[in-house]
Amino acid sequence: MRGRLEVTLGQCSSAGRKAENQDFHGAFVPDEPLLGTKGISVALADGISSSAVGHVASESAVKSFLLDYYCTSEAWSVKTSAQRVLTAVNSWLHAQTRRSPYQYERDRGYVCTFSALVLKSTSAHLFHVGDARIYRLRGDQFELLTDDHRIVVAGEQTYLSRALGIDRHLDLDYHVLPVKVSDLFVLATDGVHEAFEPQQFAELLRRNEPDLNRLAATIVDAAFEAGSDDNLTLQLVRIDALPDPQAVEIHRHAAELPLPPMLQPRMAFDGFEILRTIHGSSRSHIHLARDQACGTLVALKTPSFDLREDADYLERFLLEEWIARRIDSAHVLKPHARSRPQRYLYVAMEYLEGQSLTQWMTDHPRPSLTAVRAIVEQIARGLQAFHRREMLHRDLRPENVLIDASGTVKIIDFGSTLVAGVHGGGDGDEAVRIMGTHQYTAPECFLGEPATALSDLFSLAVITYQMLSGGALPYGAEVARTSTRAAQRKLRYRPVLDDAREIPGWVDDALRKALDPSPLKRQPELSEFVADLSRPGADYMRLRRQPLIERHPQAFWQVLSLILGVAVLVLLANR
Repeated sequence: MRGRLEVTLGQCSSAGRKAENQDFHGAFVPDEPLLGTKGISVALADGISSSAVGHVASESAVKSFLLDYYCTSEAWSVKTSAQRVLTAVNSWLHAQTRRSPYQYERDRGYVCTFSALVLKSTSAHLFHVGDARIYRLRGDQFELLTDDHRIVVAGEQTYLSRALGIDRHLDLDYHVLPVKVSDLFVLATDGVHEAFEPQQFAELLRRNEPDLNRLAATIVDAAFEAGSDDNLTLQLVRIDALPDPQAVEIHRHAAELPLPPMLQPRMAFDGFEILRTIHGSSRSHIHLARDQACGTLVALKTPSFDLREDADYLERFLLEEWIARRIDSAHVLKPHARSRPQRYLYVAMEYLEGQSLTQWMTDHPRPSLTAVRAIVEQIARGLQAFHRREMLHRDLRPENVLIDASGTVKIIDFGSTLVAGVHGGGDGDEAVRIMGTHQYTAPECFLGEPATALSDLFSLAVITYQMLSGGALPYGAEVARTSTRAAQRKLRYRPVLDDAREIPGWVDDALRKALDPSPLKRQPELSEFVADLSRPGADYMRLRRQPLIERHPQAFWQVLSLILGVAVLVLLANR
Protein backbone atom coordinates (compact mmCIF):
# COMPACT_ATOMS: atom_id res chain seq x y z
CA MET A 1 0.00 0.00 0.00
CA ARG A 2 1.33 3.41 -0.93
CA GLY A 3 1.81 6.04 1.76
CA ARG A 4 -0.49 8.75 0.49
CA LEU A 5 -4.08 9.34 -0.51
CA GLU A 6 -4.63 9.06 -4.27
CA VAL A 7 -7.85 9.47 -6.24
CA THR A 8 -9.16 9.64 -9.80
CA LEU A 9 -11.66 12.39 -10.64
CA GLY A 10 -14.29 12.64 -13.34
CA GLN A 11 -16.60 15.63 -13.84
CA CYS A 12 -19.20 16.87 -16.32
CA SER A 13 -21.73 19.71 -16.31
CA SER A 14 -24.29 20.81 -18.91
CA ALA A 15 -27.09 23.35 -19.14
CA GLY A 16 -29.27 20.59 -20.57
CA ARG A 17 -32.55 21.93 -21.94
CA LYS A 18 -32.21 25.22 -20.07
CA ALA A 19 -30.78 28.38 -21.56
CA GLU A 20 -28.33 28.88 -18.68
CA ASN A 21 -26.35 26.50 -16.48
CA GLN A 22 -26.87 27.55 -12.88
CA ASP A 23 -24.86 24.61 -11.55
CA PHE A 24 -21.22 25.03 -10.57
CA HIS A 25 -18.68 22.42 -9.52
CA GLY A 26 -15.01 22.07 -8.66
CA ALA A 27 -12.36 19.95 -7.00
CA PHE A 28 -8.89 20.49 -5.56
CA VAL A 29 -6.15 17.89 -5.05
CA PRO A 30 -3.33 19.71 -3.20
CA ASP A 31 0.30 18.76 -2.81
CA GLU A 32 1.88 18.11 0.56
CA PRO A 33 1.67 19.38 3.24
CA LEU A 34 -1.96 20.34 2.54
CA LEU A 35 -2.78 16.88 1.17
CA GLY A 36 -2.03 15.39 4.56
CA THR A 37 -3.34 18.16 6.79
CA LYS A 38 -6.43 19.19 4.81
CA GLY A 39 -7.08 16.43 2.25
CA ILE A 40 -8.87 16.48 -1.13
CA SER A 41 -12.06 18.49 -1.61
CA VAL A 42 -14.86 18.12 -4.16
CA ALA A 43 -17.94 20.35 -4.27
CA LEU A 44 -20.98 21.19 -6.36
CA ALA A 45 -23.79 23.71 -6.05
CA ASP A 46 -27.08 24.25 -7.87
CA GLY A 47 -28.63 27.72 -8.15
CA ILE A 48 -32.38 27.60 -7.62
CA SER A 49 -34.44 27.99 -10.81
CA SER A 50 -36.65 30.79 -9.43
CA SER A 51 -33.63 33.07 -9.04
CA ALA A 52 -31.98 35.10 -11.79
CA VAL A 53 -28.79 35.25 -9.69
CA GLY A 54 -28.68 31.58 -8.72
CA HIS A 55 -25.64 30.99 -10.91
CA VAL A 56 -23.76 33.71 -9.04
CA ALA A 57 -24.63 32.04 -5.73
CA SER A 58 -23.53 28.57 -6.85
CA GLU A 59 -20.24 29.78 -8.36
CA SER A 60 -19.44 31.90 -5.29
CA ALA A 61 -20.24 29.02 -2.94
CA VAL A 62 -18.00 26.47 -4.65
CA LYS A 63 -15.09 28.83 -5.27
CA SER A 64 -15.20 30.22 -1.73
CA PHE A 65 -15.31 26.75 -0.22
CA LEU A 66 -12.41 25.39 -2.26
CA LEU A 67 -10.29 28.46 -1.52
CA ASP A 68 -11.20 29.24 2.10
CA TYR A 69 -11.13 25.67 3.38
CA TYR A 70 -7.39 25.47 2.67
CA CYS A 71 -6.84 28.78 4.45
CA THR A 72 -8.09 27.50 7.80
CA SER A 73 -5.79 26.63 10.68
CA GLU A 74 -4.13 23.23 10.67
CA ALA A 75 -5.23 22.92 14.29
CA TRP A 76 -8.89 22.76 13.20
CA SER A 77 -10.54 19.47 12.31
CA VAL A 78 -12.08 18.95 8.86
CA LYS A 79 -15.53 19.42 10.39
CA THR A 80 -14.64 22.69 12.12
CA SER A 81 -12.82 24.11 9.11
CA ALA A 82 -15.57 23.32 6.59
CA GLN A 83 -18.40 24.41 8.85
CA ARG A 84 -16.67 27.73 9.59
CA VAL A 85 -16.14 28.34 5.89
CA LEU A 86 -19.70 27.43 4.92
CA THR A 87 -21.34 29.51 7.65
CA ALA A 88 -19.30 32.47 6.40
CA VAL A 89 -20.33 31.74 2.79
CA ASN A 90 -23.97 31.48 3.87
CA SER A 91 -23.79 34.85 5.62
CA TRP A 92 -22.19 36.46 2.57
CA LEU A 93 -24.90 35.12 0.22
CA HIS A 94 -27.66 36.14 2.62
CA ALA A 95 -26.16 39.65 2.86
CA GLN A 96 -26.11 39.97 -0.95
CA THR A 97 -29.82 39.14 -1.04
CA ARG A 98 -30.55 41.73 1.66
CA ARG A 99 -28.79 44.37 -0.45
CA SER A 100 -30.51 43.33 -3.68
CA PRO A 101 -34.00 44.00 -5.09
CA TYR A 102 -34.92 40.48 -3.86
CA GLN A 103 -34.52 41.19 -0.15
CA TYR A 104 -38.15 40.25 0.53
CA GLU A 105 -38.22 37.29 -1.87
CA ARG A 106 -35.77 34.68 -0.60
CA ASP A 107 -36.46 32.27 -3.44
CA ARG A 108 -35.29 34.88 -5.96
CA GLY A 109 -32.10 35.86 -4.12
CA TYR A 110 -28.56 34.53 -3.86
CA VAL A 111 -29.51 30.98 -2.94
CA CYS A 112 -28.15 27.57 -3.96
CA THR A 113 -27.95 23.97 -2.84
CA PHE A 114 -24.51 22.74 -1.83
CA SER A 115 -22.81 19.37 -1.37
CA ALA A 116 -19.13 18.74 -0.66
CA LEU A 117 -16.88 15.78 -0.05
CA VAL A 118 -13.56 16.12 1.78
CA LEU A 119 -11.29 13.07 1.72
CA LYS A 120 -8.60 13.11 4.39
CA SER A 121 -6.45 10.14 5.43
CA THR A 122 -8.87 7.18 5.48
CA SER A 123 -12.10 9.12 6.05
CA ALA A 124 -14.73 10.85 3.92
CA HIS A 125 -16.35 13.97 5.35
CA LEU A 126 -19.71 14.97 3.82
CA PHE A 127 -21.25 18.45 4.03
CA HIS A 128 -24.70 18.93 2.55
CA VAL A 129 -27.65 21.29 2.32
CA GLY A 130 -30.37 21.16 -0.36
CA ASP A 131 -31.41 18.49 -2.85
CA ALA A 132 -28.22 17.53 -4.69
CA ARG A 133 -27.02 14.11 -3.58
CA ILE A 134 -23.88 12.20 -2.58
CA TYR A 135 -23.75 8.44 -3.16
CA ARG A 136 -21.15 5.74 -2.58
CA LEU A 137 -20.71 2.72 -4.84
CA ARG A 138 -18.82 -0.06 -3.06
CA GLY A 139 -18.89 -3.36 -4.93
CA ASP A 140 -22.55 -4.38 -5.18
CA GLN A 141 -23.68 -1.72 -2.70
CA PHE A 142 -24.99 1.60 -4.03
CA GLU A 143 -25.80 3.79 -1.05
CA LEU A 144 -27.37 7.24 -0.81
CA LEU A 145 -25.41 9.18 1.85
CA THR A 146 -27.43 12.42 2.04
CA ASP A 147 -31.02 13.52 2.63
CA ASP A 148 -33.04 15.76 0.32
CA HIS A 149 -34.07 18.95 2.06
CA ARG A 150 -37.40 19.38 0.32
CA ILE A 151 -40.94 19.77 1.65
CA VAL A 152 -43.97 18.41 -0.20
CA VAL A 153 -46.76 20.99 -0.39
CA ALA A 154 -49.46 19.27 -2.39
CA GLY A 155 -49.25 16.26 -4.64
CA GLU A 156 -45.91 16.44 -6.41
CA GLN A 157 -45.32 20.12 -5.66
CA THR A 158 -42.25 20.60 -3.45
CA TYR A 159 -39.94 23.38 -2.39
CA LEU A 160 -36.48 23.63 -0.82
CA SER A 161 -36.60 23.77 2.95
CA ARG A 162 -32.85 24.33 3.41
CA ALA A 163 -30.18 25.88 1.17
CA LEU A 164 -27.14 28.13 1.27
CA GLY A 165 -28.10 31.80 1.58
CA ILE A 166 -31.80 31.19 2.17
CA ASP A 167 -31.63 32.18 5.83
CA ARG A 168 -29.24 33.98 8.16
CA HIS A 169 -28.52 30.75 10.05
CA LEU A 170 -27.21 27.68 8.23
CA ASP A 171 -28.52 24.22 9.09
CA LEU A 172 -25.86 21.96 7.55
CA ASP A 173 -25.76 18.15 7.48
CA TYR A 174 -22.41 16.57 8.33
CA HIS A 175 -21.36 12.91 8.20
CA VAL A 176 -17.99 11.15 8.40
CA LEU A 177 -17.37 7.56 7.28
CA PRO A 178 -14.38 5.32 6.60
CA VAL A 179 -13.29 4.73 3.01
CA LYS A 180 -11.74 1.77 1.19
CA VAL A 181 -9.69 1.47 -1.96
CA SER A 182 -11.98 1.27 -5.05
CA ASP A 183 -14.83 3.15 -3.35
CA LEU A 184 -16.57 5.41 -5.90
CA PHE A 185 -18.18 8.58 -4.53
CA VAL A 186 -20.83 10.24 -6.68
CA LEU A 187 -22.01 13.87 -6.38
CA ALA A 188 -25.02 14.73 -8.56
CA THR A 189 -27.45 17.61 -8.89
CA ASP A 190 -31.18 16.82 -9.08
CA GLY A 191 -31.15 17.12 -12.87
CA VAL A 192 -29.07 13.92 -12.97
CA HIS A 193 -30.22 11.83 -10.02
CA GLU A 194 -33.94 12.38 -10.65
CA ALA A 195 -33.59 11.02 -14.20
CA PHE A 196 -32.84 7.46 -13.02
CA GLU A 197 -34.07 4.82 -10.65
CA PRO A 198 -31.32 3.91 -8.13
CA GLN A 199 -30.66 0.52 -9.74
CA GLN A 200 -30.39 2.06 -13.22
CA PHE A 201 -28.05 4.76 -11.91
CA ALA A 202 -25.82 2.11 -10.26
CA GLU A 203 -25.66 0.08 -13.45
CA LEU A 204 -24.48 3.10 -15.40
CA LEU A 205 -21.77 3.75 -12.81
CA ARG A 206 -20.53 0.14 -12.93
CA ARG A 207 -19.64 0.37 -16.62
CA ASN A 208 -16.08 -0.72 -17.29
CA GLU A 209 -14.89 2.78 -18.21
CA PRO A 210 -11.46 3.72 -16.79
CA ASP A 211 -11.81 7.36 -17.91
CA LEU A 212 -14.12 8.88 -15.27
CA ASN A 213 -14.54 12.13 -17.23
CA ARG A 214 -15.92 10.12 -20.15
CA LEU A 215 -18.14 8.08 -17.81
CA ALA A 216 -19.51 11.28 -16.22
CA ALA A 217 -20.27 12.72 -19.69
CA THR A 218 -22.00 9.49 -20.73
CA ILE A 219 -24.27 9.54 -17.66
CA VAL A 220 -25.08 13.23 -18.14
CA ASP A 221 -26.05 12.47 -21.75
CA ALA A 222 -28.20 9.56 -20.56
CA ALA A 223 -30.02 11.83 -18.09
CA PHE A 224 -30.71 14.29 -20.91
CA GLU A 225 -32.05 11.48 -23.14
CA ALA A 226 -34.21 10.27 -20.24
CA GLY A 227 -36.07 13.59 -20.37
CA SER A 228 -34.40 15.65 -17.62
CA ASP A 229 -35.36 19.30 -18.07
CA ASP A 230 -32.87 20.70 -15.52
CA ASN A 231 -29.16 21.53 -15.49
CA LEU A 232 -27.00 18.41 -15.30
CA THR A 233 -23.86 18.10 -13.15
CA LEU A 234 -22.06 14.93 -12.06
CA GLN A 235 -18.78 14.39 -10.18
CA LEU A 236 -17.10 11.01 -9.67
CA VAL A 237 -14.29 10.33 -7.19
CA ARG A 238 -12.59 6.92 -7.08
CA ILE A 239 -10.25 6.00 -4.22
CA ASP A 240 -7.07 4.56 -5.75
CA ALA A 241 -4.78 4.44 -2.71
CA LEU A 242 -4.91 5.25 0.99
CA PRO A 243 -2.13 6.43 3.32
CA ASP A 244 -0.46 3.86 5.54
CA PRO A 245 -1.42 3.70 9.25
CA GLN A 246 1.71 5.59 10.38
CA ALA A 247 0.90 8.56 8.10
CA VAL A 248 -2.69 8.58 9.34
CA GLU A 249 -1.47 8.77 12.94
CA ILE A 250 0.88 11.65 12.14
CA HIS A 251 -1.91 13.70 10.58
CA ARG A 252 -4.30 12.84 13.39
CA HIS A 253 -1.87 14.47 15.80
CA ALA A 254 -1.52 17.47 13.46
CA ALA A 255 -5.10 18.36 14.38
CA GLU A 256 -4.08 18.49 18.06
CA LEU A 257 -1.24 21.00 17.82
CA PRO A 258 0.56 21.65 21.11
CA LEU A 259 1.27 25.14 22.40
CA PRO A 260 4.79 26.37 21.57
CA PRO A 261 7.54 26.70 24.18
CA MET A 262 8.97 30.05 25.28
CA LEU A 263 10.86 31.32 22.22
CA GLN A 264 14.33 32.81 22.62
CA PRO A 265 16.79 34.42 20.16
CA ARG A 266 18.96 31.97 18.17
CA MET A 267 16.55 29.16 18.98
CA ALA A 268 15.49 26.72 16.22
CA PHE A 269 11.72 26.31 16.19
CA ASP A 270 9.60 24.31 13.71
CA GLY A 271 11.79 25.18 10.72
CA PHE A 272 12.40 28.79 11.81
CA GLU A 273 15.35 30.50 13.46
CA ILE A 274 14.20 32.96 16.14
CA LEU A 275 16.06 36.27 15.77
CA ARG A 276 14.51 38.60 18.34
CA THR A 277 11.29 39.57 20.11
CA ILE A 278 9.32 42.28 18.32
CA HIS A 279 6.47 42.69 20.79
CA GLY A 280 5.19 41.08 23.96
CA SER A 281 1.95 41.68 25.82
CA SER A 282 -0.67 39.92 27.94
CA ARG A 283 -2.45 38.96 24.69
CA SER A 284 0.36 37.54 22.54
CA HIS A 285 4.07 37.43 21.75
CA ILE A 286 5.53 38.35 18.35
CA HIS A 287 9.01 37.28 17.29
CA LEU A 288 11.12 38.04 14.25
CA ALA A 289 12.22 34.75 12.68
CA ARG A 290 13.88 33.45 9.54
CA ASP A 291 12.37 30.58 7.56
CA GLN A 292 15.30 28.16 7.35
CA ALA A 293 14.00 26.65 4.10
CA CYS A 294 13.82 29.86 2.04
CA GLY A 295 15.54 32.50 4.14
CA THR A 296 12.45 34.76 4.30
CA LEU A 297 11.95 36.92 7.37
CA VAL A 298 8.59 36.34 9.09
CA ALA A 299 6.74 37.52 12.17
CA LEU A 300 5.75 34.59 14.39
CA LYS A 301 2.81 35.24 16.68
CA THR A 302 2.41 32.84 19.61
CA PRO A 303 -0.35 32.66 22.24
CA SER A 304 0.07 34.41 25.56
CA PHE A 305 1.32 32.17 28.36
CA ASP A 306 -1.21 33.81 30.71
CA LEU A 307 -4.21 32.84 28.53
CA ARG A 308 -3.29 29.33 27.44
CA GLU A 309 -6.14 27.83 29.47
CA ASP A 310 -8.70 30.22 27.98
CA ALA A 311 -10.56 28.26 25.27
CA ASP A 312 -12.26 31.39 23.86
CA TYR A 313 -8.91 33.14 23.51
CA LEU A 314 -7.30 30.17 21.75
CA GLU A 315 -10.28 29.87 19.39
CA ARG A 316 -9.94 33.54 18.43
CA PHE A 317 -6.19 33.11 18.03
CA LEU A 318 -6.77 30.29 15.53
CA LEU A 319 -9.17 32.50 13.56
CA GLU A 320 -6.50 35.12 12.87
CA GLU A 321 -4.59 33.12 10.27
CA TRP A 322 -7.78 32.10 8.47
CA ILE A 323 -8.95 35.73 8.37
CA ALA A 324 -5.59 36.83 6.94
CA ARG A 325 -5.64 34.11 4.28
CA ARG A 326 -9.20 34.98 3.19
CA ILE A 327 -8.37 38.63 2.46
CA ASP A 328 -6.50 39.63 -0.66
CA SER A 329 -5.51 43.27 -0.30
CA ALA A 330 -2.27 45.22 -0.56
CA HIS A 331 -3.41 47.06 2.59
CA VAL A 332 -3.91 44.04 4.86
CA LEU A 333 -1.04 42.08 6.40
CA LYS A 334 -0.47 38.79 4.55
CA PRO A 335 0.25 35.37 6.05
CA HIS A 336 3.49 33.54 5.34
CA ALA A 337 3.09 30.81 2.71
CA ARG A 338 3.01 27.29 4.15
CA SER A 339 5.70 24.92 2.89
CA ARG A 340 5.64 22.15 5.54
CA PRO A 341 3.34 20.71 8.20
CA GLN A 342 2.98 22.83 11.32
CA ARG A 343 3.85 21.13 14.61
CA TYR A 344 2.86 23.86 17.08
CA LEU A 345 0.11 26.41 17.56
CA TYR A 346 1.30 29.75 16.16
CA VAL A 347 0.65 32.15 13.28
CA ALA A 348 3.34 33.05 10.72
CA MET A 349 2.84 36.41 8.97
CA GLU A 350 4.88 38.50 6.55
CA TYR A 351 7.46 40.73 8.22
CA LEU A 352 7.40 44.40 7.25
CA GLU A 353 10.12 46.94 7.80
CA GLY A 354 8.34 50.10 8.83
CA GLN A 355 6.65 51.95 11.66
CA SER A 356 3.26 51.99 13.29
CA LEU A 357 0.90 54.86 12.59
CA THR A 358 1.34 55.83 16.25
CA GLN A 359 5.05 56.41 15.66
CA TRP A 360 4.34 58.17 12.37
CA MET A 361 1.99 60.59 14.15
CA THR A 362 4.70 61.31 16.73
CA ASP A 363 7.22 62.01 13.97
CA HIS A 364 4.70 64.13 12.00
CA PRO A 365 2.74 66.20 14.55
CA ARG A 366 1.48 68.61 11.87
CA PRO A 367 1.14 66.54 8.67
CA SER A 368 -0.20 68.02 5.47
CA LEU A 369 -3.77 67.31 4.46
CA THR A 370 -2.39 65.52 1.38
CA ALA A 371 -0.33 63.12 3.54
CA VAL A 372 -3.31 62.41 5.80
CA ARG A 373 -5.57 61.71 2.82
CA ALA A 374 -3.04 59.26 1.37
CA ILE A 375 -2.95 57.25 4.61
CA VAL A 376 -6.72 57.33 5.12
CA GLU A 377 -7.40 56.17 1.56
CA GLN A 378 -5.16 53.13 2.01
CA ILE A 379 -6.66 52.21 5.38
CA ALA A 380 -10.13 52.51 3.83
CA ARG A 381 -9.17 50.14 1.01
CA GLY A 382 -7.99 47.62 3.59
CA LEU A 383 -11.24 47.94 5.56
CA GLN A 384 -13.25 47.52 2.36
CA ALA A 385 -11.48 44.19 1.79
CA PHE A 386 -12.74 43.07 5.22
CA HIS A 387 -16.27 44.30 4.56
CA ARG A 388 -16.49 42.60 1.17
CA ARG A 389 -16.01 39.30 3.00
CA GLU A 390 -18.64 40.23 5.62
CA MET A 391 -15.99 40.82 8.28
CA LEU A 392 -15.55 43.73 10.70
CA HIS A 393 -12.11 44.63 12.06
CA ARG A 394 -13.44 46.19 15.32
CA ASP A 395 -10.03 47.25 16.65
CA LEU A 396 -8.81 49.86 14.20
CA ARG A 397 -6.33 52.14 15.98
CA PRO A 398 -2.93 53.67 15.14
CA GLU A 399 -1.08 50.76 16.80
CA ASN A 400 -2.80 48.35 14.39
CA VAL A 401 -1.79 50.26 11.26
CA LEU A 402 1.70 49.81 9.81
CA ILE A 403 3.46 51.99 7.23
CA ASP A 404 6.31 50.24 5.43
CA ALA A 405 9.43 51.78 3.91
CA SER A 406 7.69 52.35 0.56
CA GLY A 407 4.80 54.23 2.17
CA THR A 408 2.31 51.38 1.81
CA VAL A 409 -0.18 51.30 4.67
CA LYS A 410 -1.36 47.94 6.03
CA ILE A 411 -3.90 46.94 8.65
CA ILE A 412 -2.51 44.38 11.10
CA ASP A 413 -3.81 42.32 14.06
CA PHE A 414 -7.08 40.49 13.42
CA GLY A 415 -7.68 39.29 16.98
CA SER A 416 -10.92 41.26 17.36
CA THR A 417 -12.29 40.67 13.85
CA LEU A 418 -15.91 39.56 13.67
CA VAL A 419 -16.69 37.05 10.89
CA ALA A 420 -20.38 37.01 9.96
CA GLY A 421 -21.95 33.60 10.49
CA VAL A 422 -18.93 32.21 12.31
CA HIS A 423 -19.65 34.49 15.28
CA GLY A 424 -23.40 34.40 15.03
CA GLY A 425 -23.90 36.81 12.14
CA GLY A 426 -24.70 39.76 14.33
CA ASP A 427 -26.48 37.92 17.13
CA GLY A 428 -25.26 36.89 20.55
CA ASP A 429 -22.62 38.07 23.01
CA GLU A 430 -19.72 37.92 20.54
CA ALA A 431 -21.32 40.40 18.15
CA VAL A 432 -21.94 43.04 20.83
CA ARG A 433 -18.78 42.54 22.91
CA ILE A 434 -16.53 45.59 22.91
CA MET A 435 -13.25 44.28 21.51
CA GLY A 436 -11.37 47.44 20.52
CA THR A 437 -9.69 50.28 22.39
CA HIS A 438 -12.38 52.50 23.89
CA GLN A 439 -11.30 55.84 22.43
CA TYR A 440 -11.64 54.40 18.90
CA THR A 441 -14.82 52.39 19.53
CA ALA A 442 -18.06 53.67 17.99
CA PRO A 443 -20.73 55.02 20.40
CA GLU A 444 -23.36 52.42 19.43
CA CYS A 445 -21.13 49.66 20.82
CA PHE A 446 -21.40 51.19 24.30
CA LEU A 447 -25.19 50.84 24.01
CA GLY A 448 -24.84 47.08 23.55
CA GLU A 449 -25.66 47.24 19.85
CA PRO A 450 -23.82 45.03 17.32
CA ALA A 451 -20.90 46.60 15.47
CA THR A 452 -21.39 47.30 11.75
CA ALA A 453 -19.26 48.57 8.88
CA LEU A 454 -20.21 52.07 10.07
CA SER A 455 -18.51 51.29 13.39
CA ASP A 456 -15.23 50.70 11.52
CA LEU A 457 -15.87 53.99 9.68
CA PHE A 458 -16.15 55.78 13.04
CA SER A 459 -12.78 54.32 14.13
CA LEU A 460 -11.15 55.46 10.87
CA ALA A 461 -12.62 58.95 11.33
CA VAL A 462 -11.18 59.16 14.88
CA ILE A 463 -7.73 58.29 13.50
CA THR A 464 -8.14 60.92 10.75
CA TYR A 465 -9.18 63.51 13.34
CA GLN A 466 -6.14 62.68 15.47
CA MET A 467 -3.74 63.10 12.56
CA LEU A 468 -5.22 66.53 11.76
CA SER A 469 -5.49 67.74 15.36
CA GLY A 470 -2.12 66.73 16.76
CA GLY A 471 -3.47 63.73 18.67
CA ALA A 472 -6.72 65.14 20.13
CA LEU A 473 -10.01 63.19 20.24
CA PRO A 474 -13.28 64.55 18.77
CA TYR A 475 -15.23 64.02 22.02
CA GLY A 476 -12.35 63.74 24.45
CA ALA A 477 -12.86 60.67 26.64
CA GLU A 478 -16.63 61.15 26.89
CA VAL A 479 -17.81 58.51 24.39
CA ALA A 480 -16.82 55.54 26.59
CA ARG A 481 -18.83 57.04 29.48
CA THR A 482 -22.10 57.19 27.54
CA SER A 483 -24.27 54.11 27.91
CA THR A 484 -27.64 55.66 26.95
CA ARG A 485 -28.92 57.44 23.86
CA ALA A 486 -29.78 60.47 25.98
CA ALA A 487 -26.16 60.73 27.12
CA GLN A 488 -24.91 60.35 23.56
CA ARG A 489 -27.18 63.15 22.34
CA LYS A 490 -25.33 65.45 24.75
CA LEU A 491 -21.94 64.70 23.17
CA ARG A 492 -20.48 67.81 21.56
CA TYR A 493 -18.12 67.46 18.61
CA ARG A 494 -14.98 69.60 18.85
CA PRO A 495 -14.17 71.12 15.44
CA VAL A 496 -10.79 70.19 14.03
CA LEU A 497 -10.38 73.66 12.46
CA ASP A 498 -7.24 75.47 13.57
CA ASP A 499 -6.31 79.08 12.83
CA ALA A 500 -2.67 78.02 12.52
CA ARG A 501 -3.42 75.34 9.90
CA GLU A 502 -5.14 75.43 6.53
CA ILE A 503 -7.90 72.89 7.08
CA PRO A 504 -10.95 73.59 4.89
CA GLY A 505 -14.35 73.78 6.55
CA TRP A 506 -15.69 70.98 4.37
CA VAL A 507 -13.01 68.59 5.72
CA ASP A 508 -14.24 69.31 9.23
CA ASP A 509 -17.79 68.79 8.00
CA ALA A 510 -16.81 65.35 6.60
CA LEU A 511 -15.29 64.41 9.96
CA ARG A 512 -18.27 65.72 11.91
CA LYS A 513 -20.57 63.53 9.82
CA ALA A 514 -18.42 60.37 10.09
CA LEU A 515 -18.12 60.89 13.84
CA ASP A 516 -21.81 61.38 14.51
CA PRO A 517 -22.93 59.34 17.57
CA SER A 518 -25.76 57.93 15.43
CA PRO A 519 -24.47 55.50 12.77
CA LEU A 520 -27.48 56.35 10.57
CA LYS A 521 -26.19 59.92 10.19
CA ARG A 522 -22.68 58.93 9.05
CA GLN A 523 -21.61 58.50 5.44
CA PRO A 524 -23.18 55.22 4.28
CA GLU A 525 -19.93 53.99 2.69
CA LEU A 526 -16.21 54.27 3.42
CA SER A 527 -15.67 55.47 -0.15
CA GLU A 528 -18.00 58.41 0.47
CA PHE A 529 -16.05 59.45 3.55
CA VAL A 530 -12.76 59.28 1.61
CA ALA A 531 -14.29 61.33 -1.20
CA ASP A 532 -15.61 63.92 1.27
CA LEU A 533 -12.03 64.47 2.47
CA SER A 534 -10.99 65.40 -1.08
CA ARG A 535 -13.78 67.75 -2.11
CA PRO A 536 -16.80 69.44 -0.52
CA GLY A 537 -19.64 66.98 -0.03
CA ALA A 538 -23.11 67.54 -1.44
CA ASP A 539 -24.55 68.13 2.04
CA TYR A 540 -21.92 70.77 2.78
CA MET A 541 -22.54 72.64 -0.48
CA ARG A 542 -26.30 72.52 -0.01
CA LEU A 543 -25.89 73.87 3.50
CA ARG A 544 -23.67 76.69 2.28
CA ARG A 545 -26.32 77.75 -0.27
CA GLN A 546 -29.08 77.87 2.35
CA PRO A 547 -29.94 81.26 3.88
CA LEU A 548 -28.84 81.81 7.48
CA ILE A 549 -32.40 81.46 8.78
CA GLU A 550 -32.52 77.85 7.45
CA ARG A 551 -28.96 76.91 8.39
CA HIS A 552 -29.02 78.33 11.94
CA PRO A 553 -32.52 79.58 12.79
CA GLN A 554 -31.71 80.20 16.46
CA ALA A 555 -28.60 82.22 15.60
CA PHE A 556 -30.58 84.15 12.96
CA TRP A 557 -33.21 85.29 15.46
CA GLN A 558 -30.59 86.06 18.09
CA VAL A 559 -28.66 88.27 15.66
CA LEU A 560 -31.87 89.90 14.41
CA SER A 561 -33.00 90.59 17.97
CA LEU A 562 -29.61 92.09 18.77
CA ILE A 563 -29.77 94.35 15.71
CA LEU A 564 -33.31 95.46 16.57
CA GLY A 565 -32.29 96.07 20.17
CA VAL A 566 -29.38 98.25 19.10
CA ALA A 567 -31.65 100.12 16.69
CA VAL A 568 -34.18 100.81 19.44
CA LEU A 569 -31.43 102.09 21.74
CA VAL A 570 -30.12 104.37 18.98
CA LEU A 571 -33.61 105.76 18.33
CA LEU A 572 -34.20 106.37 22.03
CA ALA A 573 -30.84 108.12 22.36
CA ASN A 574 -31.66 110.48 19.45
CA ARG A 575 -35.03 111.61 20.80
